[in-house]
Amino acid sequence: MIDYDGSLISAIMPPQPIRGDLRRAQVEAHLDPKKRLTIARTLIEAKLERSGQVLDWLRESHDIELEVRRFKKETYDLRNAKTVDQVRSVEAQAAEIYWRAFQKGVPSKLEFRSRSSKACNRQYNASDPVNALLNYGYAFLQSCVRRAVNMTGLDASLGYLHEDKPATTPLVYDFQEPYRWLVDYTVLRMVLSRTFTWDDFYFTGGDYRLRIKPPLLDRYADLLREQFNSGVMYRGKRLPWDTLILRKCHELARFLLGKVTSFDLRNPKPVLERSDTRALREKILSLCSSDAQTLRLGKSTVHYLRKRAKEKKPFKVYSPVLARLRD
Repeated sequence: MIDYDGSLISAIMPPQPIRGDLRRAQVEAHLDPKKRLTIARTLIEAKLERSGQVLDWLRESHDIELEVRRFKKETYDLRNAKTVDQVRSVEAQAAEIYWRAFQKGVPSKLEFRSRSSKACNRQYNASDPVNALLNYGYAFLQSCVRRAVNMTGLDASLGYLHEDKPATTPLVYDFQEPYRWLVDYTVLRMVLSRTFTWDDFYFTGGDYRLRIKPPLLDRYADLLREQFNSGVMYRGKRLPWDTLILRKCHELARFLLGKVTSFDLRNPKPVLERSDTRALREKILSLCSSDAQTLRLGKSTVHYLRKRAKEKKPFKVYSPVLARLRD
């Protein structure tokens, strides 16, 4: 059960496997600076690569070339990180650039500035619609990760990237990082498709927190489930993302136990496709009457495509028409 802002109220999960050997291995890796650095770097490598894919998807419709170049430059510095603190520093610098680019995809009227909030300067006290959706989505993701960690037998209170604090689950926070893109991508598609407005949210009276109204919340939850179920090919099978997260938790466990010598989170790689690429938009806008006739496109179709091509939001091109335009 999650609250209006996505924070966890309670959870019902299967009994955690009793894995004394795994717990010991997890502690030993935590205390081993070299192994802890390897795991922390692996988590952030995957996060930055997926975040880069989201930016590549976004720049098909928005001018974020400068941010993309700077983001990729920051990711190169990860290879030179010698400590977990340095890994965190690289991630923080890259995240600042990432959210700057993300902001360019959000209309100014939605008042999204960064992942810091006006309310108490806390991310989870959202004061704008985009941060409210991101917070809820990350809580949705956290529930998937928490279940996977629990079912694997790992100790959620012992992480490698996030620091141990009372009443926290650092390993859950660690394993969220490579999969945050699932939420970012879903929210971006909602923003660019103009799925919501300020009218779909309201502020509470006491603490002035922004809440999502139930109709939008239901649609958003459906979109998140759809994204998590979209799946990806991995070792000859198509796996939903929540199943893949569980699989990756098992792979981490095998690495900690010494059954494998490496641990990879960069694969499998998702495919973020869009039919309305920048090149396609330019081709549509340059269509003349004779070209349209050659492509067997009616006036109404051409009018629709030109209107959508001028707008900075995704639009759907039916497969037969898309094939003719691409040819």
